[in-house]
Amino acid sequence: MRPAVYHRRVIRLSQTPMPKHMHKLLLVLSIALVTSGCGILYKQPIYQGNLLEKANVDQLQTGMSKQQVTLLLGTPSIDDPFHHDRWDYTATQRTNRRGTTEQKNLTVWFENDAVVKWEGDYFPEQDEQLARQTVKQFGRNLPKEKGKKGR
Repeated sequence: MRPAVYHRRVIRLSQTPMPKHMHKLLLVLSIALVTSGCGILYKQPIYQGNLLEKANVDQLQTGMSKQQVTLLLGTPSIDDPFHHDRWDYTATQRTNRRGTTEQKNLTVWFENDAVVKWEGDYFPEQDEQLARQTVKQFGRNLPKEKGKKGR
């Protein structure tokens, strides 16, 4: 006589049928989870345009030539082909997580290649503040040489 052998049917999870809508639901949930976490931890600050120094803007005077203004403030960020006698120095910054952008615009008007007036706003001493924050956040780019004193 032969001994009786019982077979147990093993059901693996990969073999169980999953409803089609569950696949779609899992896909949507995984995409939502991945994309929602993108801005939660950190958003890098973005600075664009001309960061003007307060000392340079204070030196601006009526009667200065375009070349003198270029040496003082740099080239304008917006080169308007229709208004050659108007230079716009525009700067924007986004520093918070919500993505709100702050924009400042300093406009210089010329007549016969000489400054007539200027108006607007800018981020005063923003570049010095950025330099200090960058060193705090990321460290110095290059190590100081031991034999040389500070410049």
